Amino acid sequence: MSDNPFDLHEERLATTDAQGHRVYLYPEDVKGKWRNRRNLVYYFLIALYLILPWVNIGGKQAILLDIVKREFTFFGMTFYSHNAPILIFVFLGFVFSIGFITSIWGRVWCGWACPQTVFIDAIYQKIEILVEGNARKRMKLDKAPWSAEKIIKKIIKWTLFTVASMHIAHSFIGYFVGARELIDITLQSPFKNLTLFGATWTTTAIILFDFGWFKEQFCLIACPYGRFQSVMMDQSSMIIAYDYNRGEPRRKKGQAKDEHADCIDCFACVKACPTGIDIRRGTQLECIACTNCIDACDDIMRRVGKPEGLIRYDSELALEGKKVKHLNMRNLIYLLVCLSMLAGLIYNLTKITDLDVVLLRGSKTPYTISRTEHTETVNNHFKVVFDYRGSEFESVFLEVTDSDNVQLVTPKNPVPLKDGMTHTNVFMRFKKDHLKKGTLKVFMRVLHPKTKKLIKQVEVTLVGPTN
Repeated sequence: MSDNPFDLHEERLATTDAQGHRVYLYPEDVKGKWRNRRNLVYYFLIALYLILPWVNIGGKQAILLDIVKREFTFFGMTFYSHNAPILIFVFLGFVFSIGFITSIWGRVWCGWACPQTVFIDAIYQKIEILVEGNARKRMKLDKAPWSAEKIIKKIIKWTLFTVASMHIAHSFIGYFVGARELIDITLQSPFKNLTLFGATWTTTAIILFDFGWFKEQFCLIACPYGRFQSVMMDQSSMIIAYDYNRGEPRRKKGQAKDEHADCIDCFACVKACPTGIDIRRGTQLECIACTNCIDACDDIMRRVGKPEGLIRYDSELALEGKKVKHLNMRNLIYLLVCLSMLAGLIYNLTKITDLDVVLLRGSKTPYTISRTEHTETVNNHFKVVFDYRGSEFESVFLEVTDSDNVQLVTPKNPVPLKDGMTHTNVFMRFKKDHLKKGTLKVFMRVLHPKTKKLIKQVEVTLVGPTN
């Protein structure tokens, strides 16, 4: 066994010791062209995440996932719970897009766009460096006995971590309740919005725990993507690769400069790795393709007068000097499925009309019963939501099929519409003996107020007592 703490057995994780206890990593903060490129991507993504809740399109927040009202807005288009099948195309499209990207460019998602990497690398690690210093100083501080200096630095660091986590969490909650509404809510007493208050602080705690302490453990233990990446990748996929043809045999202690290949076995690539792996051992599950090792190695190569690129973006076939064919049959299948999901999504979006009607059942009870001396009348309460984006008419007339047995009652009929969302309450009344097995299916018809032309109809299931 080597005395070098970075020279571990190939089957040993750098984040655990021989007894299985966690070993904390202190990755070096590298500089270089890949670091600069990733910084640009990171800060763009963070800015996008923070700004989007404040952007309004067509009078609505750019992205608003209102679970309570079951309204989901994406860049001016509003969807409802009955539009949920459209999410199948979005979800499958995202999954196969990741598959397609991974099959060609490897784990570029992990290193360049995953929130875990983006926030830790661009914010939390910067805070650690600012408060505690570089990797060696942080390691020395953690190993040192508790002192006033250590306590103060830890308090400052975790205070800044908490502030960052609160900001990230509040922005996240803003996507669900509205950023402007959230500002108003935060100025009120927490007891007026206990559920939201609890959800916000729970989110803050999770983010603080994950980004501040758990860190690379999430990638190694909890993230499923690293487990199935090997299924998506092949020898043509781009990876963070060590050029063993150029780097081996490595320098051994006491060797002269001309007695070994380009790798001087300095372990700079390992020291810079946020998951502690040695990239020279090939593609590994723990590699998140962050490019830290490339910049670290390039810096060493410049110092020893060797060309850059000993560690670089490349494929296994290219390292072997073979022809690389990125678009093979598997890649094309991924791409075909992605395009099919996109076509399905576009088709379903075009089927959404200018007037969308949603019936939401009353939240308190599914039905109520009114009794007279001779009859029992069942009442079903619905909230009707109209989403109108046209200009053809200013109101709609509502009626119900089976009108001889079911009475439709609404405050106004015709119902006046406005551009955007209109809400009204509808009650449907019928005699109890008209039920069959506790339910009754009818249609609520939406008609043109003057011509009585059918615009839309919605199936309604009326419920009542079973005996």
